[in-house]
Amino acid sequence: MKVHHLRPVPGANTAKTRVGRGEASKGKTAGRGTKGTKARYQVRPGFQGGQLPLHMRAPKLRGFKNPFRVEFQVVNLEKLAELYPTGGDVTVADLVAKGAVRKNEKVKVLGTGDISVKLNITVDKVSASAEQKIVAAGGTVTVAE
Repeated sequence: MKVHHLRPVPGANTAKTRVGRGEASKGKTAGRGTKGTKARYQVRPGFQGGQLPLHMRAPKLRGFKNPFRVEFQVVNLEKLAELYPTGGDVTVADLVAKGAVRKNEKVKVLGTGDISVKLNITVDKVSASAEQKIVAAGGTVTVAE
């Protein structure tokens, strides 16, 4: 006995009804009813009889997505004051280690909140108000290119 000798038990499989093959066997309308568009040929799903279809009536998405946009992760001064209570050097790698930002993304420092300790900050971008407050507290700002 080989695999290619295997056959279903007689009577287990019934032959598929072949419609539209003459009057003797399910001929005539072949399960399509009588007359009309759907009896003559296939109408695609969603066809609305010539009316403007829904997918064309719906409003389209406007505008475009700028492929050159640079997204920064923001860190406010109040967060830096919380993370560095004694001051020190602030780098992107250090912020990633402390869980303030995600790795491999650019970081921008914004000026919300106050800072009273001396911070030497090296990040990708700093807002003008943040830079003023950091320098006023005795710190330095370096923008990494």
